[in-house]
Amino acid sequence: MAYLKRKKALILLADGTIFHGKSIGKEGTAFGEVCFNTGTTGYQEIFTDPSYYGQLMVTTNAHIGNYGTKADEVESDSIKIAGLICKNFSFNYSRPSGDKSLEEFLNDNNLLTISDVDTRALVSHIRDHGAMNAVISTDVENIEDLKKQLAEVPSMEGLELASQVSTKEPYYFGDENATHKIAALDIGIKKNILRNLAKRDAYIKVFPYNSKFEDLEAFKPDGYFLSNGPGDPEPLVEAQTVAKEIIKRDLPLFGICLGHQVIALANGISTYKMHNGHRGINHPVKNLVTTKGEITSQNHGFAINREETEANPNIEITHVHLNDHTVAGIKLKHKNCFSVQYHPEASPGPNDSTYLFDEFIQNIKNN
Repeated sequence: MAYLKRKKALILLADGTIFHGKSIGKEGTAFGEVCFNTGTTGYQEIFTDPSYYGQLMVTTNAHIGNYGTKADEVESDSIKIAGLICKNFSFNYSRPSGDKSLEEFLNDNNLLTISDVDTRALVSHIRDHGAMNAVISTDVENIEDLKKQLAEVPSMEGLELASQVSTKEPYYFGDENATHKIAALDIGIKKNILRNLAKRDAYIKVFPYNSKFEDLEAFKPDGYFLSNGPGDPEPLVEAQTVAKEIIKRDLPLFGICLGHQVIALANGISTYKMHNGHRGINHPVKNLVTTKGEITSQNHGFAINREETEANPNIEITHVHLNDHTVAGIKLKHKNCFSVQYHPEASPGPNDSTYLFDEFIQNIKNN
């Protein structure tokens, strides 16, 4: 059995703290920013979410792999996390509709995974000291060498990663005879966003991260979409330019997560790296327009500046995160543009936020 042949492994944080565990299958070393997700389900979607590119994922749920994997429960064409850290790894799974075990899925994607880690202690450390770079490795005898290599890994702050996950060539999604045409800028797009747009009678053309407004405009779309994605939004100058052009022409525009941050930057609002970010499936958000609460799925390590947003006369804050009062949604007062920091397409049980796609389609109809 695979679990009888497991090697010792470790997690070394940038501040020198070390946690110990055991490898699952693959041996080696992986670097990235360590972060944690509090979701109790949806691990396959998390691992394939392009927004997690370059990150070592700590799952706080005690058991990972118990329901296996399924071919259609992916958000991109491959695993995007840099490595996985968990407590109890299930080599067997019990879901009748599952296609393969999580072990097989991870091995197919050549992902370094470490289990038997005290994830409660690790997450507490991240909460106290913030998200930071780390290395996971089965090379447990060469800690000093790992420290030297880790010191060379660039910080997530200032790091442009959209180019690493974006499509290389434009492609289409949905029914070409659909009523609405949407041009989507792929800076790390999730498949379920495309599914949500397509089932609302939209035909989508997805463009590479560095496309110009003229490229998107040539599709003659009825609306424009800026996707989620990984890394720091500030280096995405080309995407910000695209957003400015769409807004200047008062065309329907919707942004999610990284796209939300790009829209803020296009309007002169700065962004900042959060202490440890929001990553989970039960984050409470208040819609300030309707006064209703929403249980949301979130995945971001950057946020937009609330003071600058409040001071901007052209922008209205529409949603706030109830745990820390960060901005979770905005709309432009005199333009056909809005965005949210969370993921309405995720719907991890509650479907509280899917109305945002309906609002986008309505904005297109009203334009």
